[in-house]
Amino acid sequence: MTDAATPDTAPPNWLDWRWQLQHTLRGPALAQRFNLPPASAAWMATGAGFEIGVTPWFADLCAEQGRDGALARQVLPSREEADIAAFERADPLGEDPHRVAPGVVHKYPDRVLLLVTDTCASYCRYCTRARWVATQSESLDSAALDAAIAWIAANPMIRDVLISGGDPLLLSTRRLSRLLDRLAAIDHLQFIRIGTRVPVFLPMRVDAALADALRPRRIPIYVNVHINHYAELPDFTRDRLALLADAGIPLGGQAVLLRGVNDDVNTLRDTFYRMLACRVRPYYLFHCDPVIGTSHLRTTVDRGLELMAGLVGHVSGMAVPKYCVDLEGGGKVPLWPSYIEGRTPTALRVRGYDGQLHAYPNEPREP
Repeated sequence: MTDAATPDTAPPNWLDWRWQLQHTLRGPALAQRFNLPPASAAWMATGAGFEIGVTPWFADLCAEQGRDGALARQVLPSREEADIAAFERADPLGEDPHRVAPGVVHKYPDRVLLLVTDTCASYCRYCTRARWVATQSESLDSAALDAAIAWIAANPMIRDVLISGGDPLLLSTRRLSRLLDRLAAIDHLQFIRIGTRVPVFLPMRVDAALADALRPRRIPIYVNVHINHYAELPDFTRDRLALLADAGIPLGGQAVLLRGVNDDVNTLRDTFYRMLACRVRPYYLFHCDPVIGTSHLRTTVDRGLELMAGLVGHVSGMAVPKYCVDLEGGGKVPLWPSYIEGRTPTALRVRGYDGQLHAYPNEPREP
């Protein structure tokens, strides 16, 4: 929603992030707002898939495109969620077997995922943690958080902590700042990352106090913002991201490749360029995880590689993220279009972004 599109009838506290959360659209209110077809409304009423909820802010953004638009498709429940493919999993990334302490997932040698809350501002229908998000059972209380931090402190091979959830920016500013202080005090940590979609779903949460809480400590703190479509970045959201960037907080960006949302070159190009204009560096383009009930949102990997080939060389390298699949238990694996068409003992035959074949020397020198 652009600033000018804010309804004249909006209450005075429209830009209060707590008001937005209190007035999250669910059930009949969401169905009525978007005039959902009977099948979708009935599916939602019977407890579709997992939690349903959209902030009034993001609902207005969706309404500008209509209920079949790219934004609404991400958050409105669909009867298609009942069509479950044989390969879809509740835990498609294999996180649960790697839990080593409350909220701590240790899949990679030198880093951990710290899941601090199961609450989000709005709920994406492709959520990879739909099995426990919004269950009110996975948010860490003080004792659990103490145990999580103690495990990280006791394992010196850990260099990097990614704080996620749910959305960690829904913690109180004081609690978030205290968590970052405690992590930064662990000598063997070299940096901290935070994964969030709050700047998109709830941009008014991003204020001067939050920016101060995210300031660098002994080690840097990176904020990775999940942005799938350029329409998620109206002026107000861009201003809030600028507030973080101006405070010296490095901003990275990730997107999920979604059918009917961003699965064309023009949309991806415009999205990544707008992210860069907000000083958010595109980092990952994730293939949609095989979460239960998400087949209608997933493209093929071949389509993803085709889209990447349409970006490489045609847009600035700064606007080209890594395209990754996230394997069950095997972690993130980057995929890249193949440009090598052949080789001889001394040269490669490489197809350039222009589609033409070029010879490239590949002759080793003798020592």
